[in-house]
Amino acid sequence: MLDIEQIRSHTPGVSESTHLLACGSALMPQQVVDAIIDHTQLEVRIGGYEAHAYRKAELEAVYDLVASHIGAKTNEIALVENATVAWCQAFYALPLKSGDRILTCEAEYAANYLAFLQRARRDNLKIDVIPGDASGAVDIRALEAMIDDNVGLIAITWIPTNGGLVNPAAEIGKIARKHNIPYLLDACQAVGQMPVDVGELHCDFLSATGRKFLRGPRGTGFLYVAEKWLDILEPVTIDLFSASWESVNEYKLRRDARRFETWENSYALRAGLGAALKYADDLGLAGIQQRAWGLAASLRQMLSMLKTCQIRDAGSENCAIVSFTIDNVDPFAAVRELHRQGIIIGTSTPKSTMLDAISRNLPVLMRAAPHYYNTEAELKQLVMALKAISGQHSI
Repeated sequence: MLDIEQIRSHTPGVSESTHLLACGSALMPQQVVDAIIDHTQLEVRIGGYEAHAYRKAELEAVYDLVASHIGAKTNEIALVENATVAWCQAFYALPLKSGDRILTCEAEYAANYLAFLQRARRDNLKIDVIPGDASGAVDIRALEAMIDDNVGLIAITWIPTNGGLVNPAAEIGKIARKHNIPYLLDACQAVGQMPVDVGELHCDFLSATGRKFLRGPRGTGFLYVAEKWLDILEPVTIDLFSASWESVNEYKLRRDARRFETWENSYALRAGLGAALKYADDLGLAGIQQRAWGLAASLRQMLSMLKTCQIRDAGSENCAIVSFTIDNVDPFAAVRELHRQGIIIGTSTPKSTMLDAISRNLPVLMRAAPHYYNTEAELKQLVMALKAISGQHSI
């Protein structure tokens, strides 16, 4: 059982606003803030290189923390600036050949799909979208039927930026493993709100961020690369950290996933990421998931009582992201008014998940994402504010 009072006492931001946007950038615990400031202050006192050397063991341990958090080996982890960098490092390194097919989902995130389009144009690849089932999640049977010798990659967003959907990532992984197809999983919105185990997922690559449900600092992320790929993939770019200059005309890549890193990074933010991982693991991801998903379910129920509100979530299993619209209420104006009242939610535009938006005829959505540090009272505060806003013709 999570001690919510204690958790909120660790979270300075709860006294500043009703923050319900963990899917954007969650409120950091004080322990994370302290780790960042402490390392920064050390750099102030003794210098950046010297602080790194002094704290090297602790900073190296962050790789172990990430690996433990997702059920991986330490040599399979690269620490990078964000989830997009992580995802792109894997995607652009894959040796896809002319005519190869990329299989993806209807709810794929815009940044990923743009990368598909670029490589499709440049490398003569084909993008095929796996149909959704009746609930809107990836249809496993349809995926199986689409497999042929030309499939070079299955790339899926586990939890989309909107829609509350949780795709059947492990079932997709079983099919990928069965047919020996590389499987790239975007876990940006999953890590930190639910248990993640790369073994159970059967994924070859997994990308994630620190700033969302993990409650780490912005500017942090990580990439998992299954061990079997470490001697196969060559990064698109390398430097003196990812490779060594062996002779005038020769270089040698690192043997671990750090070949996807570069030499310079923020060690203060890395310290914060480590603190966030420790904090989440100490609480337990099963309890975090139960609390966060339970609050989201309560919010959906409360919103359903507003006569003109439509819940826009998909899937038979819903996570801690709640998407909705209210008739005759402009989402951007509503979010601005809520911010003015100290209630933080966000919007999601059709261009962020264009295929899903076209398929479901979605307008701009309002998006709320309660996390385990939120309360039922805060959810009621949001709903009451929305009720008042929806009763007005303009804001």
